[in-house]
Amino acid sequence: MKRMHVHVSVEDIGKAVGFYSVLFAAKPDVVKDDYAKWMLEDPRVNFAISTRGVAPGLDHLGIQVDNADELQDVYGRLRQAGGSVLEEGRTTCCYAESEKSWIGDPAGISWEAFHTTGEATHYGTGVRNGAQIAQAKACCAPQSVADNSAASACCGV
Repeated sequence: MKRMHVHVSVEDIGKAVGFYSVLFAAKPDVVKDDYAKWMLEDPRVNFAISTRGVAPGLDHLGIQVDNADELQDVYGRLRQAGGSVLEEGRTTCCYAESEKSWIGDPAGISWEAFHTTGEATHYGTGVRNGAQIAQAKACCAPQSVADNSAASACCGV
């Protein structure tokens, strides 16, 4: 069964944990000095916060799956959606071992598709690197001749 994933960058973990714990009427399932995660069932979402984003606010969205077959299904949909897919493969990210791929949507929001296979003792690098690369690839995807100003502005072309 799939689960929506939302990752928000925050400046103050303690303050944000307090706010979201009240909002969700639940304590986080994982709390670290720089990260917290709620695995909510209603709505079914993996909601994470960290101080590791580029700026406070929405960092990225995603689809978390429970097994390798579901992951392949979502990977297929990423490829069909268009744009460049960053196939990150196995990685350590957010204190978890996962396999994942990234894509940037037409609005420039990074989306990840992932299957978590275990816990990790360190944060890892997957979110920042994957999200930034996916956004850059979405931004630099081939544009029509009539609309190459957006690509030039964000890609430094």
